[in-house]
Amino acid sequence: MKIARLPLATLETSVVPSRARRKPKSYWALRIGIGILAFYIAVALLSLVWTPYDPLTPGIGDGYDAPSLAFPLGTDRLGADMLSRLMAGARYDLGISLTAVAIALTVGTTIGTFAGYYGGKVDIAILRGVEIFQAFPGLLFAMLVVQAVGAGITNVILVLSFVGIPDYLRLARAEIHAKRHWQYAEAARMVGNPPWRVAFRHLLPNSVGPVLAFTSINAAFSALVTASLGFLGLGLGPNTPEWGSMIARGQDGVMTGQWWVSFFPGLAIMGLTGSFYLLGDALSDITDPRRRQ
Repeated sequence: MKIARLPLATLETSVVPSRARRKPKSYWALRIGIGILAFYIAVALLSLVWTPYDPLTPGIGDGYDAPSLAFPLGTDRLGADMLSRLMAGARYDLGISLTAVAIALTVGTTIGTFAGYYGGKVDIAILRGVEIFQAFPGLLFAMLVVQAVGAGITNVILVLSFVGIPDYLRLARAEIHAKRHWQYAEAARMVGNPPWRVAFRHLLPNSVGPVLAFTSINAAFSALVTASLGFLGLGLGPNTPEWGSMIARGQDGVMTGQWWVSFFPGLAIMGLTGSFYLLGDALSDITDPRRRQ
């Protein structure tokens, strides 16, 4: 009895297209997300050395000047240039989000790696504490803490970091706990590596994919919380060119036709969070072998 052999062309058409359909989508999302984020970073860096007008000076134009050649994005109710304030706001919103994410990533992943590798009563105690903390909504908790400790860049960064740590802790703990008895981890222990080296040198690098994908999502959440605190007057100073406070500053003019005062800061927030979500979706697709098949 002869076994039929499928032609090579048949195998290529049945296997390759599924991957070919997934990869372009992932990499296009990655390129678009990186491109938008690079634009925001470039604007933030440029605002350190140049803006069309002083973003902190009111009265440059009349209140609620419509977009024109002199003021491409118009002015707010105090006559401050919207374009200059948007450029300056990029370094606040982007800088706060990235700094808070970096702190939460470092602290949460470190604690989660120890908890997932060693397990035991310490692991259980850490998880119970995290579950109690996560019973409070992140935005509500940030509002309460900022209201208690006061506004300011440092306080907002610390609060956002503290809110993000439990998510990284749970994610890193789950990945390390699931892989701590895999063959490469057992082999690393057999050749004499200490536990901390097995956890951080062998297990963590092989578990970093989901952590990186979540980092982009957490950065988008941090940007939204920063803008929300600014809108509520709980974030930075009252005259700081932060996008959330700019929306609040222009909400009186929305009903009377001065749409640009709130529209452009909202558009900036949407673009920044959209770039983070694109990066997160692409990274989760690229780092997960099951989704590439």
